[in-house]
Amino acid sequence: MPDTHNTVYVVDDDAGMLESTQWLLESVGLKVKAYSDGRQFLDAVEDQRPGCVVLDIRMPGLGGLNVQEELQKRGLDVPIIFVSGHADVPIVVRAFKSGAFDFIEKPFNEQLLLDSVQQALQDADDPAPNATPAASTEALIASMTRREKDVFLPLAQGYTSKEIAEQLDVSVKTIDLYRARVMKRLGAERLPDVTGLAIAAGLLNPLELRQPAQPE
Repeated sequence: MPDTHNTVYVVDDDAGMLESTQWLLESVGLKVKAYSDGRQFLDAVEDQRPGCVVLDIRMPGLGGLNVQEELQKRGLDVPIIFVSGHADVPIVVRAFKSGAFDFIEKPFNEQLLLDSVQQALQDADDPAPNATPAASTEALIASMTRREKDVFLPLAQGYTSKEIAEQLDVSVKTIDLYRARVMKRLGAERLPDVTGLAIAAGLLNPLELRQPAQPE
């Protein structure tokens, strides 16, 4: 069986996006296999385990969530990076609850995708950092993707989604998605819990918390 452990599988029904994503990943030396629909991809990996999958969530026929479900039925625990130009919170939440590694909105920042893919491959190669229930807060934070870390600290400091979106030059919706992802990863149900975990990890001084604006 060929070694596919470090292969990135890209699945997207948009031919232009498929080609450009393949080119981007290959430009940094990654081995890539591209597929225009979910069924074609599943047939190709029937007896293999890819390093990670960059998967469009909305496709005719077999959509990204269906592909994710089928991989799980086969016992293939593969890091999945979902991409979509029409992301909405319920779909993203469902994807993350089902174990998605990351979710990136189209059109995406190329470096953001590359960073996510590299971390997904690293986690696939060494799954130990992925937290167990007994894992420390530090290990949980260390396992975050780059964008999660970008959102985590301002969130812990008390900045709103709108303010964080302005800082990172992305949409508020994107920040809301990553905020949900950060809280899920940390097992935090409320924003004060996120603040408490950042303080406990030594990443935030309680004196640095952002004070709410005073009414004029």
